[in-house]
Amino acid sequence: MAIIEENTSTEKRSLSFVEQQVEKDLAEGKNNGKIQTRFPPEPNGYLHIGHAKAICMDFGVAARYGGICNLRFDDTNPIKEDTEYIESIEHDIKWLGFKWANVYYASDYFQELWDFAVWLIQQGRAYVDEQSAELIAQQKGTTTSPGTNSPFRDRPVEENLRLFEYMNSGEATPGSMVLRAKIDMSHPNMLFRDPLIYRILNIPHIRTGNKWNAYPMYDFTHGQCDYLEGVTHSLCTLEFVEHRPLYDLFVTWMKEYKGETENIEDNRPRQTEFNKLNLTYTLMSKRNLLALVNEGLVSGWDDPRMPTICGFRRRGYSPESINRFIDKIGYTTYDALNEMALLESAVRDDLNSRSIRVSAVLDPVRVVITNYPEGQVETMTAVNNPENESDGTHEVEFSRELWIERDDFMEVAEKKFMRLAPGKEVRLKNAYIIKCNEEHPCDKDADGRVTTIYCTYDPDSRSGLPGSNRKIKGKTLHWVNCAHAVKAEVRLYDRLWKVENPRDELAALREQQQCDAVTAMKQLINPDSLSILTDCYVEPYAASMRPGVYLQFQRIGYFMADPDTTADHPVFNKTVGLKDTWSKQKK
Repeated sequence: MAIIEENTSTEKRSLSFVEQQVEKDLAEGKNNGKIQTRFPPEPNGYLHIGHAKAICMDFGVAARYGGICNLRFDDTNPIKEDTEYIESIEHDIKWLGFKWANVYYASDYFQELWDFAVWLIQQGRAYVDEQSAELIAQQKGTTTSPGTNSPFRDRPVEENLRLFEYMNSGEATPGSMVLRAKIDMSHPNMLFRDPLIYRILNIPHIRTGNKWNAYPMYDFTHGQCDYLEGVTHSLCTLEFVEHRPLYDLFVTWMKEYKGETENIEDNRPRQTEFNKLNLTYTLMSKRNLLALVNEGLVSGWDDPRMPTICGFRRRGYSPESINRFIDKIGYTTYDALNEMALLESAVRDDLNSRSIRVSAVLDPVRVVITNYPEGQVETMTAVNNPENESDGTHEVEFSRELWIERDDFMEVAEKKFMRLAPGKEVRLKNAYIIKCNEEHPCDKDADGRVTTIYCTYDPDSRSGLPGSNRKIKGKTLHWVNCAHAVKAEVRLYDRLWKVENPRDELAALREQQQCDAVTAMKQLINPDSLSILTDCYVEPYAASMRPGVYLQFQRIGYFMADPDTTADHPVFNKTVGLKDTWSKQKK
């Protein structure tokens, strides 16, 4: 479903049920053959990967069928909204590879929505209710019993108009009164039982200032904004299925208010619902994500353990990998829990084709090549990306003393150990074959920990020379030169949550312990979700990289420089390993 500018794939794909509905509407001449969608986030938090699925659908349908997609901020609740979130949302959409036709705000329509509400009062279709929220809820009835009419349901039109104006005066107390649509208190759909359409907040708005003190509710705003903008297809997630009849009713009333009663069914926005994106070991409620940030349980919205778009970006995910993952899981009319490993597989496949290969040693142990000339330095050529020749090469320095990974050496090795051990040979990537000394293979400290490994090298085995084709049983190891390597900090990330379905586990724990969300979350967070290694070494070329460049630490995994990086202190985040080790751990 994702359509991004650089995606030139001609691979055939089946149409989603949403696309099939769009094609049916086009074939029937609905909306005069026009396609217009919108992505309507509320600016009360940062976008997460669940929003990315909606973005791919909203922008993808418009692009596929020659239409437009607008970005519209649902800014009807000034209590939680901030320009910080608006800016981050715009940044994330652009990073994902999409372009909107126009930027709108629900607040652009506040005056028109107010005038429409006044018309509904004049038509006898809305009234001001002065009951408490608790009483209104009690009077709604149940799914098996009808509701009870409010005692204010039949108050005169003039009194309703006066009170509605008072609601916006700044003098009315929040919660003291609401405006309700007059529909049917016995309707089988509970949403039709005189829903609230305006409430008092008395809070300045980030765009309209103090002009409004009464604000429209979401159900009253959403469909009208779609209609006023010319949206043809309102694509939503499944929780809005029950809201669709109310959406359609309010749009019909709006068309009547506008005097546009001809072809009501052929020229109106159509709401279609698809399943949300749910991932294992992931919690995507903005309310809970905000709690994680505010309680300091993560470092911020862009913490690489967070499921936010900015968190994935900081961790080193590519926008293409996210889009292709969403393509892979598709769109249905039922909810499912997708494996995080499937997302990581999509990331791994994508980064393999675009990452620059560099050497880094995360748990270093020194190797001394005893027959290599002291003071000599050779320059080796390393291919940046074997998957893309145009990425070129870079140079690495080789000398007598090197760092290798500690687990690439065993003093007493089992037969199948194909790395460095006494008497065994290995090839050093882009360099020589070395052999570990048998008589004195290593030095150790007082605790028995290996500090130095002693080897010799074969001068005729340099990569690229005729003698370099000599076959050995040992593996090819990565390394960095002790004299030139740069010390670095490396951050390794694991699942933020210990449980596969933190959403359900969190709800169950709160009910069981009668505790708040933060107390429950602290019990479910994985204490090993972040490991910080401070004694790592990377080659100078890797140390020169900045955030946004995709790297593969050879034989380890995919990494990206973190924004905390400075000229003298490089910091790298692990994006994902070269292989899926998590699935094996679960078994």
